[in-house]
Amino acid sequence: MTNRDDVAASLEQLLESLIKMVGRANQNNDQLQKRMIEMNENTESLQKRISQLEWIMKGQIKERDWSPVRNYPTHPHTHSPSEIHDQVSIHF
Repeated sequence: MTNRDDVAASLEQLLESLIKMVGRANQNNDQLQKRMIEMNENTESLQKRISQLEWIMKGQIKERDWSPVRNYPTHPHTHSPSEIHDQVSIHF
């Protein structure tokens, strides 16, 4: 009978071991699912920001194309406003 008891004890240990393994696998699965949800939320947030930036850029391009005023680089002023005023003469 000791042989049957040994087999039963071994099977019981095997069953306990398998239950523990399944429990750990379920915990890992839960953690992975939480991480995947976080990553999906981060991806959605980044996609939203990218869409906002694209929308802003398109608006700026349209505004630039529609604007009659063009911005050209200017040279720095070497004269103060009072010096310029002194050089400009107005005749009535």
